[in-house]
Amino acid sequence: MDEVVEHHPDACRRCGTLLDGEDPDPLRHQVVEIPPITPVVIEHRLHRMVFPCCSTSTCATLPAGVEASPYGPRLSALVGLLGSAFPLSFSKTQALLDQLLGVEISRGAIATIRQRLSAALAQPMAEALEAARAQPVAYVDETGAPTGNAVDAVFREAVGNNPTGKRGWQWVMVTAVVTVFIQGLSRSTAAAIELLKNAFGGIVVSDRFSVYNHLPLERRQIRWAHVIRDLTAIAERPGASAEFGAELLELQRQLFAHWHRYKEGAIDWPNLQQACVPIRQAFEAALRRVVELGHQSGERTPWAKTVGTCNKLLPVADGLWTFLKIKGIEPTNNGAERALRQSVIKRKISHGVQSRQGAICRSRLLTVTTTLRQQGRDVWPFLEQAWIAHHRGGEMPSLLPDP
Repeated sequence: MDEVVEHHPDACRRCGTLLDGEDPDPLRHQVVEIPPITPVVIEHRLHRMVFPCCSTSTCATLPAGVEASPYGPRLSALVGLLGSAFPLSFSKTQALLDQLLGVEISRGAIATIRQRLSAALAQPMAEALEAARAQPVAYVDETGAPTGNAVDAVFREAVGNNPTGKRGWQWVMVTAVVTVFIQGLSRSTAAAIELLKNAFGGIVVSDRFSVYNHLPLERRQIRWAHVIRDLTAIAERPGASAEFGAELLELQRQLFAHWHRYKEGAIDWPNLQQACVPIRQAFEAALRRVVELGHQSGERTPWAKTVGTCNKLLPVADGLWTFLKIKGIEPTNNGAERALRQSVIKRKISHGVQSRQGAICRSRLLTVTTTLRQQGRDVWPFLEQAWIAHHRGGEMPSLLPDP
């Protein structure tokens, strides 16, 4: 509370007798208000003096700690925050700063501030990426992200040339300590390898996309969400497909019923593993029956699609059950999908970026804001501290949680 105002009744509301004293436990009513916000503008005048004897002109310099930029660290951090944690377009950022703070700023200045902030975040970004690659489990996903001719340096050698210069992909790696976004021009195996690095020895939770096939199945958990969609499509087809689809969906429902009971504490880990053994056996047996029935060469029927789906599932079936072998792994990839949602929202608002620098800036800001939210830390002070450390010197803040 900034101010306390005491209110006492003057007289008894029944008999009118004058009252005096203090209530040890008064009713409390608080009013929250925002005072008028005005920017603080400090003008530094650098005087130029001429020494008469030698006619040399000498100009004063800005003292240490004064920004060469016309925008200070806190305002610059806010501009970055409004482009990441609160994904506003340039025009909406411009309007909010003007109407709420009384700061008139051009779109070009917003872009310049975010580029300077991006440079300040290079070290925390590299540290976060290294930490993510050292984690035992990583939830990985990717989504389309228009980038003009942009490509992050980490992908430069891996993705090769992009003749269209337009598509672009946003990759995300979610771990227990940090969430890292990387921008690339490719959705290739080379890009996936570059993201994870060959030294990554943990478990990768992803969909069945072929770019992850270079990983051994014992180091993969294939997310069930996509598998369930495939099984639902099978069940909606006529004839034998519907029968097999219904059987597989029922086994999946039994599997997740046990999983949810385990998550709720109704059963322990050994009981979960034991209960799921016959489910796995029946599931894989059903896939094999479909594959063995097969279809004629060149057949284009609903049944042929069902056989094709089971043909793709069966070779990677071992990767469906990793979450039952190793504790702490989720059978879904919801964390990575939630992380990508902010990137998708920002892309739809701002229509992507048109430069390599803009793509790097977007990835770094998303990495910082998502990771700090994951850790329950404030984003604005972090961005301000990073700006000060980079442009004035001092200790750079870390995206890693305190040990």
